[in-house]
Amino acid sequence: MISRPTATEYSPYANTYVQLVPDGQDPIEQLRAQSAEVKLLLAGLTDEQALFRYAIGKWSIKESLLHMIDTERIFAYRALRISRGDQTPLPGFEQDDYVPNSYADARTLADLLHEYDTVRAATLSLLDSFTAATYERTGVASGHALSVRALAHIIPGHEAHHIRLFRERYLPSLTTT
Repeated sequence: MISRPTATEYSPYANTYVQLVPDGQDPIEQLRAQSAEVKLLLAGLTDEQALFRYAIGKWSIKESLLHMIDTERIFAYRALRISRGDQTPLPGFEQDDYVPNSYADARTLADLLHEYDTVRAATLSLLDSFTAATYERTGVASGHALSVRALAHIIPGHEAHHIRLFRERYLPSLTTT
């Protein structure tokens, strides 16, 4: 099991995500379980339902799912770079620029879920390849220290945040309409 990172291993912004991996929970096992949970939540939706936004200016379900995919890719890339000893500071990314340029709403939900599965498989393969020493490596991303261990927590924590949004803000509205 990968131990919880200390607060010096990630930015204050990422604390929310790190805390969404419960104490004693292996973040890799949480990632594995989340795959089934996301599919259970979303696979039964129609493409029209997946266009739902819970408020004006909020992302659709499709956009949220593709945001999760994009973010996982970026975090896994950061983990790869840092794990290989690359000390080049990594830039941040602006999620609000990514979403409108993703054209998620023009895609089918089935296609997005397939992409989700392939990205998750790649992330798990990468994380499973790391040694205990690899998880201790640190680099810099978005101007903050960042460890591979922190990234292994941030990825499932970020997804847990979005799963909660699906459960609390998106899906209840779809069942009442």
